[in-house]
Amino acid sequence: MSTEENNKKWEPALSLLGSGGMLSIVMPAYQLVSCIGANIDTVVRVLDGHIPFEVVPVDDGSTDGTAKALHDAAARHPGLVKPVVLEKNAGKGNALKRGFEASSGNYVMLLDADLDLSPEGIPNFFAVMQEKKASIVIGSKRHRDSQVEYPWHRRLASFVYYSLVRLLVGLPVSDTQTGMKLFAREALQWSFERMLVKKFAFDLEVLSIANNRGYRVAEAPVTLHFGEKVGCLSLSNVRDVLTDTLAIFYRQRILHYYRNVEVAPPPEHPIRVSVVIACPGGSAYLDEALHGLDTQTYRAFEVLVLPDGPLELPAYSFPLRVIPTGKVRPAEKRNLGIREATGEVVAFLDDDAWPVPNWLECAVKYFTLPDVGGVGGPGATPPNDPFAAQLSGRVFENPLVSGNYRYRYRGDRVRGSVDDYPSCNLFVRKDVLEEIGGYNTRFWPGEDTILCSDIVFRAKRRIVYDPWAQVYHHRRSLFLPHLRQVGRYGLHRGYFAKRFPQTSLRLGYLVPTLFVCGLAVGAALSFLHPWLLYAYCAVTGVYALAVLLTTFSLNPVVWMFSAVGVFLTHVWYGIRFAQGLCSRRMPCEVAAFDHGPQG
Repeated sequence: MSTEENNKKWEPALSLLGSGGMLSIVMPAYQLVSCIGANIDTVVRVLDGHIPFEVVPVDDGSTDGTAKALHDAAARHPGLVKPVVLEKNAGKGNALKRGFEASSGNYVMLLDADLDLSPEGIPNFFAVMQEKKASIVIGSKRHRDSQVEYPWHRRLASFVYYSLVRLLVGLPVSDTQTGMKLFAREALQWSFERMLVKKFAFDLEVLSIANNRGYRVAEAPVTLHFGEKVGCLSLSNVRDVLTDTLAIFYRQRILHYYRNVEVAPPPEHPIRVSVVIACPGGSAYLDEALHGLDTQTYRAFEVLVLPDGPLELPAYSFPLRVIPTGKVRPAEKRNLGIREATGEVVAFLDDDAWPVPNWLECAVKYFTLPDVGGVGGPGATPPNDPFAAQLSGRVFENPLVSGNYRYRYRGDRVRGSVDDYPSCNLFVRKDVLEEIGGYNTRFWPGEDTILCSDIVFRAKRRIVYDPWAQVYHHRRSLFLPHLRQVGRYGLHRGYFAKRFPQTSLRLGYLVPTLFVCGLAVGAALSFLHPWLLYAYCAVTGVYALAVLLTTFSLNPVVWMFSAVGVFLTHVWYGIRFAQGLCSRRMPCEVAAFDHGPQG
């Protein structure tokens, strides 16, 4: 191709970018140390001298040296390559969102870092965008001009998924999963502000949100040589994609969530946050929590650590104060933290929880809304937790255990208002805390239930749940430590059903007790007549089937222990709830402060 022809093919890009515009190439990478450096060089070579651009490669928690390769590429191309390194692997959707936040172009291309799809096709994407007057152009393997070398089983999977998407979501495109997409920044901004999926169905959700808004989507041909790679078409990934796809259908067609979800404006000035961590003393978990705070993208914050006694901590990049409290309850520690806080917002974080890097950034924006008094986010099970703790997290995430409250443990639930949220991940305006007198120090656990009730019903403010304001919260081991924790929850919830019925007298909390009563009464009645025995067996059989279906795993050990954990959780919570319901008061003293996951 002559120089004149080469320059001419870039004319649509230059026209759309306009004066002062720029293209941002966001490249999510995971375990690509062998090729990522060369691939970044290729992208730079293709674009350099033709259009203004930046390359934003994102390392999604790789452990093979990918992060170093990104920094080396940035050193080779100063000012052009701006790497983003995530310490923990959290999925492609999360990586792309973080890359977008770090980018500044008025047009953004999302490009898979393995370069299965050549960046040589970028000029054509701009040409299609200009011709079709589209805000989004996606590469399509099913485009009539595409040149694709693709295994038959992946072609079949692509066709099945395309058919499912057209049926459920109605998106007018033939291929959502090809890893090369060009967006006008405002279209991607609109979608990212509303999206929930953090992993494989991310592409579908982003496109669905933008299309539902009215942004036009067009398709461009691609050249794809898949080669001998295995890819990510595993059974578990297929299950996750299908689950997320059904969730997108439900949110779009049934809830109309994307159209109506509240988006808070960014603050006009930095809102200072005081992070309060109540703890018995130093620990590896506390170090992990402080390290997580050190990586925050939002920097207007201080940290107050409240141990029982003196504690030496290393220096961090944020203001840190250690305030010894003596051996008092967590509620008393947090109240002291509230009094010492200098921020407009107080963020409560457990010492066995660590936040994702944009934790503060995702939460603080809601305090631009005057009727918001608090913000909470999920406490997901850390991927590095021991096997028994992972099982405990799996039990808590089970729909038969947590029901409508699964959003506390999973980071993919819809955004909305709540009236009861745990203090492991809770932001509250300081003036609201002062108005309601902070935490009720008579109870532990359960003090956060009372606090949230006071925020909503006394201070008349909302508490917003945002799935992106996430922490990872270490779990106790299944079975005994897990059941001890569940028993405490059940005991206090049963007692609170009498004392604080506005947030605790609810059917979902009562169901385990009804289940235990049903087991006992049904077993007794089954001896009276064979038909009663048959009925009892049928009902318990349906319950057992539901437990087996909701805990299914290809690993038989995981499946078995999860199923037993769900059953024991139901029984023990139900018994302890009934005990709390019948109690005149809760114990006034706490023998040990159970901050750690081993309890």
